[in-house]
Amino acid sequence: MGFKSKAHKKRSAADTAAGRTGKDLKEEFEGQVRCQVAGCENFADKKIGGRRLAFDRAADIWGENGLDGSARRVSICKVHYREWKKEKKDDLNEWS
Repeated sequence: MGFKSKAHKKRSAADTAAGRTGKDLKEEFEGQVRCQVAGCENFADKKIGGRRLAFDRAADIWGENGLDGSARRVSICKVHYREWKKEKKDDLNEWS
């Protein structure tokens, strides 16, 4: 039995002795930052996979009218980040 499995076993035993259950230990994360792509209702918090891109990079994919706000950086959800990443995959200037 390795170090991690021993630590996990002891933590589980301590939680059980204290009367805590799995629901008490892990609360569902409620997002605060909305995705700024027009029409998207997802959250763009870093903890749940969101990212912040430069406005110009995001405007290449969705256009200036497709983004809410005009700040220097745009918050996007995980779904739209993956979409942006797939579109820019072959662009060598983007990853240099």
